[in-house]
Order: sequence, then C-alpha cells, then structure tokens
Amino acid sequence: MSLKDKIKKTLVQELDLIDINPNEINDKDPLFGDEGLGLDSLDAVEIVVLVQKFFNAEIKDIEEGKIALQSVNSLAKFIEEKQ
Repeated sequence: MSLKDKIKKTLVQELDLIDINPNEINDKDPLFGDEGLGLDSLDAVEIVVLVQKFFNAEIKDIEEGKIALQSVNSLAKFIEEKQ
C-alpha cells in the first residue's frame, strides 16, 4: 500500500468519514473548506494527532500545519520529509 493510500484509509477510518471511500479521494483535492473533503478545524487537530500516531511525524506549529494539511499530496510529502 502506498503512503498516499495509507493516508486516505487512515483519514476515512479515524475521522469516521462514513460516506467516503478512500479510493474516491483525489490526491490534489483540498482537505478543508467546501471543496474536497470539507473537513473543519476540529478535524485538523485530529489529523495532527493521527500523523504522529500512525506516521511518526510531528506537525509542530500552525505554519507547518498550513503547508502539510492542504491535500493528501502535501501531507504525504510532509510525512516523507519527516521520516
């Protein structure tokens, strides 16, 4: 399983995104806002914890989070750089 696939599967399972199939998530789509997954700030906090728990990478501050949490692509790039 690729890193991006693992990220998608983890997001769907851990954020209880019931109506979303991980295979339907586009790597480039935004994670937050009206487009893409439509996640909110509470989800962002959960993702920070999930990244540390499942991928052993720490998002240390808001600026890092803004870059890392844009899309599956940006999250995968962040995790790869931290590992």
